Amino acid sequence: MTKDMTAGSPMKNIIRFCLPLMLGNLFQQLYNMADTIIVGRFVGKIALSAVGSVGALNFLIIGSVIGLCTGFAIPIAQRFGAQDIQSLKKYVANIIYTSAVLGIVFTVGAVLFTHPLLKLLNTPEEIYQDAYDYIVIIFAGIGATMFYNLLASIVRSLGDSKTPLYFLLFSSVLNVGLDILLITVFHMGVRGASVATVISQLISGILCFIYVKRSFPILHITKETSKPDFKYIKTLLRNGLPMALQFSITALGSVMLQSCVNGLGADAIAAVTIGGKTQLMIVLPSETIGITMATYCGQNLGAKKLDRIKKGIGSGFILAAIYSAIGMCVARFLGPYISLLFISGSETSVITLAQQYINAGSYFYIILSVLFLLRNSLQGLGYSVTAMMTGVFELFARAVGGFIFVKHFGYDAACFVNPFAWIVADMFLFPAFFTVMHKLNKRFKDI
Repeated sequence: MTKDMTAGSPMKNIIRFCLPLMLGNLFQQLYNMADTIIVGRFVGKIALSAVGSVGALNFLIIGSVIGLCTGFAIPIAQRFGAQDIQSLKKYVANIIYTSAVLGIVFTVGAVLFTHPLLKLLNTPEEIYQDAYDYIVIIFAGIGATMFYNLLASIVRSLGDSKTPLYFLLFSSVLNVGLDILLITVFHMGVRGASVATVISQLISGILCFIYVKRSFPILHITKETSKPDFKYIKTLLRNGLPMALQFSITALGSVMLQSCVNGLGADAIAAVTIGGKTQLMIVLPSETIGITMATYCGQNLGAKKLDRIKKGIGSGFILAAIYSAIGMCVARFLGPYISLLFISGSETSVITLAQQYINAGSYFYIILSVLFLLRNSLQGLGYSVTAMMTGVFELFARAVGGFIFVKHFGYDAACFVNPFAWIVADMFLFPAFFTVMHKLNKRFKDI
């Protein structure tokens, strides 16, 4: 079911779109965390460290794929807002052609370079084989990841955040079931966790495709709209590649940080893994508000309603500020209990280090919320390259934090590297955003 976000209360539109998306992202996190939790509880600390040691690498490649899919959907949101259905269908057709080629490139490249990337990460010898076995299977399944995320992004661009949620719920439950089956019954170790993830994503994508084909006639390609068109492909790449690069640049900074953390030992690796996963879950509502703004701004830009864009961004700021305060309380008081999902309570040193990591980040949640909000708004407004540049600033900050601060001050410094990166990114993002809004004011002043 499509949802026009160009009419009605901006706050209500954002909340209605955001809530199902938030639940979907929560289950996406649970989907991603299931591997870590089950491996940590049933296989052990070394296996947990192995999965954690490739977390940044996973984000680098898979995050880039998801960013590409999200960027491809932006022109669809804009054409839907403008009610240009013919062009919308042409974009759908050209997304299929472009994604097929890029999916092959991503898969082959990631699998071939897995060994060199693990060496670059300084992966400890004791966990190297498990780390390789886990991540190479994830990379081999990139096609399944792209298939589902393309469908989900396109449907969300039409204002429907509920349909992707339903299939994600199913996929999450299936993933947990397969994890338990393959790890505890068939004793496949970390390989069982990655196989479960790929199978779950593939089945979710197939079911989502069947439903979309039956229920979204607006996306059906006709003979007239099915031909490859390089003008449309160019627009897709102009939106998709910067978002993929944004993810990869941001993740590259995380890879650098992970490389430094990997030198601190298995306890530190496990603690950062647990702390990072816990923090991702806590800040998820803030991230969801940001993702909502991409669709909201894209539709209203297509409808040429600049005033609604401004009001919507103001509403987003209010929601982000409220949740940042809530998130800090959750991190401070519930963080230790969330950590117990990943590892036995007997590993007291790991849990203490993980809580230190969580506490350090919690003070800066409002900074991160602003980053999510403005960056996604810029993407929806078509300024994907500007949004991508925030990743460059994050990369620089994480490189400085990892190779200078962590090297000299150890784990204490590692806890503050990500907040430092958020601050540096916002220092670029604020003036960039107001510059973009000034340009849009000039463009629409006579409308």
